[in-house]
Amino acid sequence: MSFLPQEVIRRKRDGQTLTDQEIARFVAGITDGSVTEGQIAAFAMAVFFQGLSMDERVALTRNMVHSGDTMDWSAMDLGGPVLDKHSTGGVGDKVSLMLGPIVAACGGYVPMISGRGLGHTGGTLDKFDSIPGYNTAPDNELFRRTVKELGVAIIGQTGNLAPADKRFYATRDVTATVESVPLITASILSKKLAEGLDGLVMDVKTGNGAFAAELPMAQELANSIVQVANGAGVRTSALITDMNQVLGSTVGNALEMVETIDYLTGKSREPRLHECVIALAADMLVLGGLADDIEQGRQKAQQSLDDGSALERFAKMVSMLGGPTDFVENYQNYLPVAPVIKPFYPQASGFVTSMNARDVGVAVVALGGGRARAADSIDYSVGLKDFSPLGTAADPKQPLTWVHAANEAAAERAIAALQQAIVIGDQAPIDTPVVIEAIR
Repeated sequence: MSFLPQEVIRRKRDGQTLTDQEIARFVAGITDGSVTEGQIAAFAMAVFFQGLSMDERVALTRNMVHSGDTMDWSAMDLGGPVLDKHSTGGVGDKVSLMLGPIVAACGGYVPMISGRGLGHTGGTLDKFDSIPGYNTAPDNELFRRTVKELGVAIIGQTGNLAPADKRFYATRDVTATVESVPLITASILSKKLAEGLDGLVMDVKTGNGAFAAELPMAQELANSIVQVANGAGVRTSALITDMNQVLGSTVGNALEMVETIDYLTGKSREPRLHECVIALAADMLVLGGLADDIEQGRQKAQQSLDDGSALERFAKMVSMLGGPTDFVENYQNYLPVAPVIKPFYPQASGFVTSMNARDVGVAVVALGGGRARAADSIDYSVGLKDFSPLGTAADPKQPLTWVHAANEAAAERAIAALQQAIVIGDQAPIDTPVVIEAIR
């Protein structure tokens, strides 16, 4: 019998459960172009309103994984588990930059395929693009060699991984169907599972700077991803982490790269960022069988920082992928610096009681540090440095952050935006943990 995409759409529109074969043929049609843009949009809207069962989510994910190339590491005799983490995105989220080298130093292999920033969230690739010469799109041979020799390579989406997702996502993006947990699940996992992983840890952000602003949505997404990935045969856990404030002390590409080096060398480690990194590393090590339990995982991750082995992996990865061989020692010779640096002073005394992290991210995009559209170019030098966390005592004579900008006018606009985004009050807020919940 010939395949009619409209019949699949109709069945889902009416709330029926799709068979594995129906889903497989629909995904094949997305991939080869025989399913039209309009049919993809209609299917996405039907799923948006009717949802997908866990079995349907697993089938959709698995078929999207196999819509293109998949990586197979078995012939490379790596001698350790292939592990990765994925974050739903936040403001100041540079966790991957430290996490990959830490897990590699503990015996894992991390082929981390990352994305660029869009909207108010920063992208891992943009941070690496601030390093002259670093190649975020190496050929497959160099990518695999880097993973085998160093245990970590952080690059962009290669060749033909999950092409069905690329087309599906582009349609969802323009038809108001992005915010569907089943479709987000399949989209994230189709790319990650094509990497040929043994274990995956999800960092699902929640709060005013996150895609899942409310905790129930973050919980729903985290549970969906954990169930579907395990159903597709990859050991997966999720941490729900707080994004009601900037993570770390910098926002902006080159500035976050400096913070990463300071973190790996031990010069400075912002406590919430450090807790997020160590918690995710511990979960990855447990999933990969490199630690017996979370406590041992935390100790091993910390040890790789203390003995310098994580820093060494990072430095070697940068040079192997085309960056300077002395980048870690002499990063100030390589990273761009903004021509205008201005302090942001609070207008009243008290405490930083809350902030709208999303608006802080938008302010950095407006400085030129992110993209409003996928085609926009980025100024890697701009952003915010020495950013004060919640609970900081505010004094009109003490800067809460320093604005790095291309010109005076841009700096003034960012300062005005920060006045709106950061709330000063009389009482220090209650300290909240950065890791809210673990789903294993």
